[in-house]
Amino acid sequence: MKKISLVALSLALSYGTFVSAAHAQGLAENSSERVAVEVQTEETEVSKEELIKKFKTLFPKQFDFLSNSDFHLSNGHYYPDDERTRYELSFNKTVKGKNLFGHIVFVGEELELENFHFEPLNTLDALFPPKVSQEEAEKIALSLLKRIVNGKEYELVPSMDMPYYSNQPITEPVRYEFSFVQKKNNVPLTNQQVQVTVLGSGEVVSLYRHVGEAKDTTYDDVTKVKSEEELLQKLKDHLEVNLTYQVNYDYQTGEESIALVYNPSIRLGVHAISGEWQTANGFTKKAPTNSKIEKLATKALPAKHENITAEKAIEIAEQLLAIDSDDVKLIIHSVEEMDYRNGQPVLNIHYSYDFANGGYGSSIILNKETGEIISYHDIKREVLRENGKSTEKDEKKITEKQALAKAISYLKEWSPSYLHRYAKPMGKAHYWEPEGIYHFSFPRVVNGIIVEGHTINVGVGTDGSLYSLDVNHQENVEWPSPEDVISEDEAKKKLIEALSLKLQYINQGNASKENHYQLVYSPVYNGKTYNYLDASTGEWNDLFSQNELPTVSHPTAETELNYLIQNRILEIKDAATFNADTSISNGEALKILVKSLSYFYEFDTPEGDPSQTFENIVPDHPYYSVVERAVRLGILNPEDTFNIEEKLTREQLAVWYVRTLGLEIAAKYHNIYKLPFDDADNIQKEYKGYVTLADSLQLLNAENNRFNPKVEVTYADIAVTIFDLAHAIHEHGRGYHLYY
Repeated sequence: MKKISLVALSLALSYGTFVSAAHAQGLAENSSERVAVEVQTEETEVSKEELIKKFKTLFPKQFDFLSNSDFHLSNGHYYPDDERTRYELSFNKTVKGKNLFGHIVFVGEELELENFHFEPLNTLDALFPPKVSQEEAEKIALSLLKRIVNGKEYELVPSMDMPYYSNQPITEPVRYEFSFVQKKNNVPLTNQQVQVTVLGSGEVVSLYRHVGEAKDTTYDDVTKVKSEEELLQKLKDHLEVNLTYQVNYDYQTGEESIALVYNPSIRLGVHAISGEWQTANGFTKKAPTNSKIEKLATKALPAKHENITAEKAIEIAEQLLAIDSDDVKLIIHSVEEMDYRNGQPVLNIHYSYDFANGGYGSSIILNKETGEIISYHDIKREVLRENGKSTEKDEKKITEKQALAKAISYLKEWSPSYLHRYAKPMGKAHYWEPEGIYHFSFPRVVNGIIVEGHTINVGVGTDGSLYSLDVNHQENVEWPSPEDVISEDEAKKKLIEALSLKLQYINQGNASKENHYQLVYSPVYNGKTYNYLDASTGEWNDLFSQNELPTVSHPTAETELNYLIQNRILEIKDAATFNADTSISNGEALKILVKSLSYFYEFDTPEGDPSQTFENIVPDHPYYSVVERAVRLGILNPEDTFNIEEKLTREQLAVWYVRTLGLEIAAKYHNIYKLPFDDADNIQKEYKGYVTLADSLQLLNAENNRFNPKVEVTYADIAVTIFDLAHAIHEHGRGYHLYY
């Protein structure tokens, strides 16, 4: 879900607006509520053979080895906000005992390619060093793009770098990611994007294209836009600033940090022709201003319950989940007690709605101490729709004002103890038209300041029903003092100086079926899309900034060293003082090996209670996570004596490499090996099998017929040999669970 949210977030941020983390997350959350409607088989007018022919034309020769019988065509489907039919074609074939799978989606009468995913069986050529360079991969992506866009204009845009882990394993193929945006009249269309992934072998393995342009699409006349200077001055004249707490989330470490920031009152744009102000739901003549903070409750309200049991949680769930249908049965499967954010005890209630042709399952999270809802999403609509029941109510649809009143009443009913810490929404609701849902975001208030990132989000249907309720609340937070910040006047001056405009075509509104693109000048601050002004320092910070990683030089291992550095496997502080020819410690070498093999969080620990394999590596030791991961991967043996600070020798590295390949059973019978090296007597008896295998597999080669077992391994040594190990893992079929 984190990755899905990030993909949606990257699309939201591409609108070119000043955006906070909380605002961006809200956009991402609202993007996930699209429900597909299946088309019956007899209504499908496209044959499997026609789609296969189309597919092989787009990917000439790459899939000629697949026959028509290897493909499967699913029933078509459409979305309430886009009634063009989508056809899902998949292929499945067993090749040399391995399962090959691919997935393709075509959309509309023109059968435009919307989605494609494929993982080749052999990715050896895609491992580092890759067969094709970044520049060559870009040409491959552009070649595919020209075949699918029917002459439409696209341009390459910078990709967002938001890694989910702190490293990229070298056992994974090199992937080049490219993002293209469609243009009309030389102006970008914000929601018309194509993302293409090319492996280091030169194979295209994924494509996602937002195909939203219908036949009757219309566009504002670009010749009628007002001058950029005129509208830029208009924004500057109406700009206000607002001091805000902003929650910044580090996707590498999983940690949150709080910053005091100055936000501009103008985050969206201005219509390039009429000059009207853009809002989430349309355009208005009224300029945006800072809203007044109005608390949901002036004092703390009593909690709904106190220290609920599993039985009480089931009772609460049954009340909330009751469904008005004789054809559907609600089943509570289990109640799981767990720790939530910051160790908060919660009860996670797993349930399903079962019916004749299947069922839907989900869960509710309740605060164990108060019995209040922390996370709930209504799936009754999907269940009723699946059973042919209309979800439309006979009552008159409520207005946004009435929906807000309903949302507040639901909070008082289901999560009352939080309300004195939260305020009414600072802007209008986001209205999701296809499902008829008003989405409200209630911000937290600390020291009289809005907190963007700690919100209560409530969805209310136009029939007044509760659609969703999520409480994002953290305790034990250190809040920066608002006393030591730059003044509002200084902040306003900095924002005005940093302000520029970007002209874009935007399909404005609430996912309606109107296919009109309007020209909007969107504000860009300090030349970047997703940055913020730190109120404490007066400096601009990038919302998803990654520190620029150093590069080093070396006569024989420069390419390998820099690849490890750029993929956050090898960590160095200063390129100028780093010497790759110095000996490496056991701890640092093990860290490089572990991060080369698997995705790794710096705060990663084994599930459940922390285990401790070695007496000298306690849970708060800096290398604890590395060591325990190495034990689980089989690199370290619990019976080993492990000294972090000792320098790594070649014979010890041979042991680790052979264990990594899963060959320890063969290596440990040292008596069967006759070593051909002149210095064989210098190799420890129990290491002879490991050294022989490491040499014969060309992982650690002897020089002048000497293995030099006691020689200390350098950073350069491990940087070169570890890629030989990665290739050996691939060739010998040694699989690693990358999330282990």
